[in-house]
Amino acid sequence: MTDIVVLGSTNMDLVAYVEKPPQRGETVTGREFRTIPGGKGANQAVAAARAGATVSMIGAVGNDAFGTRLRSTLEHSGVNTDHLRTVESPSGTAHIVVDDEGGNAIVVVPGANGTVDHLVPGDEVLISSADALLLQLEVPLAAVVAAARAARAHGVRTILTPAPAQPLPPELLTVIDLLVPNEHEAATLTGRTDPREAATALLDSVPEVVITLGSSGSLYATRGERPLTVAAPRVTAVDSTGAGDTFVGALAVALGEGQTVREALAWASAAAALSVQRPGASAAMPYRSEIETQYAS
Repeated sequence: MTDIVVLGSTNMDLVAYVEKPPQRGETVTGREFRTIPGGKGANQAVAAARAGATVSMIGAVGNDAFGTRLRSTLEHSGVNTDHLRTVESPSGTAHIVVDDEGGNAIVVVPGANGTVDHLVPGDEVLISSADALLLQLEVPLAAVVAAARAARAHGVRTILTPAPAQPLPPELLTVIDLLVPNEHEAATLTGRTDPREAATALLDSVPEVVITLGSSGSLYATRGERPLTVAAPRVTAVDSTGAGDTFVGALAVALGEGQTVREALAWASAAAALSVQRPGASAAMPYRSEIETQYAS
């Protein structure tokens, strides 16, 4: 089995389902509300564990009811939480509006995630034993850089999802092996709206890039080779929250198991396609048997 460590956020997703999202100053009536464990770090950890990896989580939750539920959800999905700290700050939350087309808008309140600004004793040892380290940007950048440097020092593959999109310092980019933005994040990072142009620009900083394109699939680029596009399965989306994290978690598993890039992208797309057909983030993430069935169809 592939051994994956995730350093990142854990949030309780507070999700309101509406026909159309409100405009500024507008009030709309929702049809349903749910509290669903999430956070980009926790989502990727759950996705990778359900896809068949051995997964450990580095992060923090609050000493509150949300924190208890977040930890329990990770453990129930098979994620090791020995390095998930409990702190006095409230657990992180994400306030999400999902419309009838499956689109979403999200406000993240970091809470306990804001305390994850450095590695603590034992974190580097855990990272050194992994096949891959998954990173995002919902915890302080200092911890992301420290973890990526630790991974590079021990020859561990680093995969970064640059979300929420923000300028990435050279000291981080130089220790990232694979960058996985969506098309909007890629445009923010490069100023180029065309995904191929954005991928080419990103290759000046990192050796490999995968840009996720939603229902259009994904684009892979590496230095010295022609870009590769892999289509996504055609499905009807119910809720796209967490689809990108599902993709990244499954992609890390597939690459760790030695699948070719094309196979890994198709396998990850199958996982993401399953997730968007269900409400919620972590709750919607498929298990390996489901991914295999979707991939084979």
